[in-house]
Amino acid sequence: MDTSTSSTIAAILGEPLPVELMNTVRGGRGEVRDALDGDVAVHAWLNAMAERILAESGAQTIRFPLEDARIVAGDLRALRDALRCLASEVTEDPRPPTSGTAHAQAVATINTLARIRAELVWPVDGEPTRTVTARGSQARLTVGLIARQAVDFFGGQGRHQLRACLASHCVLYFVKEHPRREWCTPKCGNRARVKRHYDRQSPAGS
Repeated sequence: MDTSTSSTIAAILGEPLPVELMNTVRGGRGEVRDALDGDVAVHAWLNAMAERILAESGAQTIRFPLEDARIVAGDLRALRDALRCLASEVTEDPRPPTSGTAHAQAVATINTLARIRAELVWPVDGEPTRTVTARGSQARLTVGLIARQAVDFFGGQGRHQLRACLASHCVLYFVKEHPRREWCTPKCGNRARVKRHYDRQSPAGS
């Protein structure tokens, strides 16, 4: 079992779950780092997202044992690469690609992994709720939930609001919910403004 830890921590921006998964790579000066590069890193990301998964799946409790994270790690990375492939196309992303996945393969991967079933839970003496189920562990449910949300996201109007953050060295995506938003985080916005100022002050061609 791979128990290596990752020095890269994924950005968690409060974006839709498919976009959060896209953002499990981080940019750097001349390199792209994978925040899901080992079983422990996958386990840590699943636990970081546990409250979101609990709320959006309708589950009563959520638990991600390390062994379950190991089992789904490959699928989670494949789903991430598929999402980034389609995100790059949708946004006409000018940045170098971080995914070697082709369009047809990306679509097939999402469809294959989007195997969850919605169920109505309605106790006689309680309020109705919606929950989703999948074969296997809650880690497997998480992969299916994100893939199903990706189907809705790319197949609906949400994809038109997806943006690539074009700040220097950034490789993240975000959903442009506010007309004035240009960057994934204020930090990237500040960095971009500093670069613009520097470029204006620098002699042309220097």
